[in-house]
Amino acid sequence: MRLNEYTFKFLLLVIAQILLWNFFNFSQYLTLTLLPAMMLTLPHNRSALYSMPLAFILGLCVDLLCGVPGLCSLALVPVAFVRRSVMGLIFGSEMFVRGENLSFSKHSPGKIFLAETILTAIFLLIYIWVDGAGTRSLWFNLIKGGVSLLVSAPVSFFIVYILCSESQTSKWK
Repeated sequence: MRLNEYTFKFLLLVIAQILLWNFFNFSQYLTLTLLPAMMLTLPHNRSALYSMPLAFILGLCVDLLCGVPGLCSLALVPVAFVRRSVMGLIFGSEMFVRGENLSFSKHSPGKIFLAETILTAIFLLIYIWVDGAGTRSLWFNLIKGGVSLLVSAPVSFFIVYILCSESQTSKWK
């Protein structure tokens, strides 16, 4: 069975996230995440009943290979739950009516950046709050969340661009 281009990119980015969390611990104030951006690029016609189990399995795979089992899943499932709502809020209902997937050629890069920043903020809020488990001060968690969002948002924007890029043949269809 041959994997399509999107699935191949998605799996490579999962491996990149695992390697990033295992081998590149930049600072205690930084949690760099690619996962919310990957959830944003799922086909919009998939409901929460599809994206939430996928988010759980994806988070569990990442956690088993590099973290506390369940922590990433706990933060990623709510992102999958609100994904369609955020897309509807930012891109409007015409995206769903037309049956379009997220695309840089059809949607504004500013709106895409806003959508992925909201999803990344939700992920980081839950992840950092649960990771601290009451042992870290509020100020530490706020600084870590702010720094992580400032770094993760532009990186996630690039990840969305990679996953949404169309091949040369599909641009002319």
